Amino acid sequence: MPAWLIPIIYAVVSIACGLGLPRIESAYFAAYTVGISVGSAQAFLSAAASGIMALTGIVFAIAFVMVQFSAIAYSPRLVLWFASDRTLFHSLGVFAATFVYSLATLAWIDRGGSGQVPPFSIVLVGVLLLVSVLLFSWLVKRISDLQITNVLQLVGSKGREVIREMFERHDRGAEAEWKGKIESIDAVGLGPIIQTLTYSGEPRTIARFNIDSLVRQARRANATIVMACAVGDTIVEDTTVLRLHGMKDRIPEKELMRAIHLERGRTFEQDPKFPIRLLVDIAIKALSPAINDPTTAVQALDQIEDLLRRLGRRHFDAGYVSDANGVLRLDTRHNK
Repeated sequence: MPAWLIPIIYAVVSIACGLGLPRIESAYFAAYTVGISVGSAQAFLSAAASGIMALTGIVFAIAFVMVQFSAIAYSPRLVLWFASDRTLFHSLGVFAATFVYSLATLAWIDRGGSGQVPPFSIVLVGVLLLVSVLLFSWLVKRISDLQITNVLQLVGSKGREVIREMFERHDRGAEAEWKGKIESIDAVGLGPIIQTLTYSGEPRTIARFNIDSLVRQARRANATIVMACAVGDTIVEDTTVLRLHGMKDRIPEKELMRAIHLERGRTFEQDPKFPIRLLVDIAIKALSPAINDPTTAVQALDQIEDLLRRLGRRHFDAGYVSDANGVLRLDTRHNK
């Protein structure tokens, strides 16, 4: 689901609740009270509605100014990382829901001169305000994460995570077996190319491969898929994405493309090169005459050194994927 839909969903749900819940309270729970006068309830709801919108404007203006400043000082690619955080959109949705539901409840105060105050709606507005305060505190912490030391630590942590997930640690026996397997594959070959998949559309970046789906498709076709592009590569019109080696069976192109997830930019998922690229960008910009911050460059190099040391203790057999019978079905070594 696109992130921009999240606050819209919050707003729609709050409108539906604002139209329905006060009516239910008026019809079935009119005898319940919260011990608050009509004037106090109206003042409370008015303050909640006006205050939450002012808070929303101030908080998000400061947040995006800080993000933009960080993009200029560190790397423009960090803008998408922080600005696309779904928790940010959930916070905006809760703020919008608090505003909308406060106005809806305010419309039912003293409805028709009844002098009634919807008790559950008043409590719900109070709960939404409490949640908004907690989210505001989280956003303040999130903005503090934009300090350069925290940014470098976060990028390094993402890199360590993807290295841990993508590559196994060195084991001499397993490494010898892996090298022998590669030599046997290269010696025997994969068979003739029976299908070539090319990309058609706007430039996109490969975010990740659905390994299980590709292996299942290759197994059904009794073939081997060799990727011509790697995760993190940008593909354009007529770019060769993969080749299918086998005897006769072909795979529908739509099924193959569904197993290749494309995004507008690079992501950390399945891409250990991306955090290193970000750290290099930060180090280069820190050494530029405009910024002249050698300390930041040294800290970025420390993170790069740590990632390279971790990569050095891993073997890179992730490019070969076999099925349950040990038959090679996928080769993601980025063969051109």
